[in-house]
Amino acid sequence: MLAFIVRRLLQAVLVMLAVAFIAFLLFQYVGDPVSQMLGQDATPEDRMRLRSELGLDQPFFVQFAHFVANAVQGDFGLSLRQGRAVSTLIAERLPATLELAVAAAFIAIAVGIPAGVYTALRRNSWLSQLLLAGSLIGVSLPTFLIGILLILVFAVQLGWLPSYGRGEVVQIGWWSTGLLTAAGWKHLILPAITLSLFQLTLILRLVRAEMLEVLRTDYIKFARARGLTDRAVHFGHALKNTLVPVITITGLQLGGIIAFAIVTETVFQWPGMGLLFIQSVQFADIPVMAAYLCLIALIFVAINLAVDLLYFAVDPRLRIERSAAAH
Repeated sequence: MLAFIVRRLLQAVLVMLAVAFIAFLLFQYVGDPVSQMLGQDATPEDRMRLRSELGLDQPFFVQFAHFVANAVQGDFGLSLRQGRAVSTLIAERLPATLELAVAAAFIAIAVGIPAGVYTALRRNSWLSQLLLAGSLIGVSLPTFLIGILLILVFAVQLGWLPSYGRGEVVQIGWWSTGLLTAAGWKHLILPAITLSLFQLTLILRLVRAEMLEVLRTDYIKFARARGLTDRAVHFGHALKNTLVPVITITGLQLGGIIAFAIVTETVFQWPGMGLLFIQSVQFADIPVMAAYLCLIALIFVAINLAVDLLYFAVDPRLRIERSAAAH
């Protein structure tokens, strides 16, 4: 187990170094930070002085080493658009994105797994066919169109829910949350549903496919031959083994929800990291873009590591295989 964790950690470090190198290349080949900070009317002497202060006159790999050292400390410099520390901007926007992502993941899991189990066990029912048809729509429609349709129906025509913003938030230390106010919950509903729909349909269809596969295996037939009830067979044996691959996909999808919340945050003007990234791209704010890239990569690496460990703990076959290989 320890060797498995160490190997995964080394892989994670290599991935983060590769992502850091890609993020560092943004500073080299996407725009000129000196021109953006000083403008076109700056003198050559001012440009040389600022370039020296930023360390841009040093060799390539020296600059990369400094970039990695600063990134490890959470220092990505100043935003070219706002003139504030990038770490401060990320810290301000991170709570909104995490709350939206967790809410969307909860909806996807809480609805997707039961719906997948139901469509596998009741394949010919009208509700099962309706859920499968709805899942095709959820997979096919782009996120921005789903968001616009939800705004049109529930915000414009019915007037039940707000169409943009985060609502009233409460500050708890450096963390801001809208989960403690009624307005915050109302503003969260539409973006969370929009962001969760694709993940929900993916989990539904995955659970259904895995459940149908497991129900055909010999040990399920043996369990039925022993006289076990349908509930014991379906939920005590089949579902338990179905969830092993689902854990992997669901864990990675959580990282995807955080990374691809950009479209949802833009449609609903949700003040999270995705909206900050879009604004940074429009202004070519390289420090913010690099910080966002590194942070998303770190989230993916951390989730992937946690999923691998959970997968190792849930599936006894992996432990047996590794024990046999060690001996």
